[in-house]
Amino acid sequence: MPTGLRRYTNAHEVTTPLIAVYAKVREPLLHLPNYAVPAFAERLERHGREPGFGAVLAFDAEGQPVGYAYGNTVESGDRWWTRMGDVDPALTRSPTLALKEIGVTLPHRGTGLARRVHDELLAGRDEAYVSLMVNASAGDGKVRRVYESWGYETIGTSRPSPESPVLTAMIRPTGAGA
Repeated sequence: MPTGLRRYTNAHEVTTPLIAVYAKVREPLLHLPNYAVPAFAERLERHGREPGFGAVLAFDAEGQPVGYAYGNTVESGDRWWTRMGDVDPALTRSPTLALKEIGVTLPHRGTGLARRVHDELLAGRDEAYVSLMVNASAGDGKVRRVYESWGYETIGTSRPSPESPVLTAMIRPTGAGA
């Protein structure tokens, strides 16, 4: 079982373990261009340069990463929002945490680890909302339903790249200031 969660704000410090755990989590999909490790590494490098970058890794008893989440702050007009089409402007007016990636390795799925990593990423953030994009068909819809159980609501769709499937865009309050 995981022994701890570690927070990072420097993308360079977390790149190697984050890519390693990503490859384990997404192993069945790595043959697809959008999920390939080089494509992920390029996205991580870009996201790591963006404002408000933060990441959380979960480690097992041997010190190996077994789960992760990362994101950064997006403002009104950011491409995060513009790719979604018509989104209620009230949701995009304030800075929002864009949850870019979250995942846990197979042995740790269904244990609550993803929620712990998610909540740790949100802890201490100032943004009023957190938004994510999910492949609605992932796990035959189970992944989207998990996010709904965490309080996320659908606000639109997005196709971040030609290689990407159409994703469901979701949002929820972070609880900041509550």
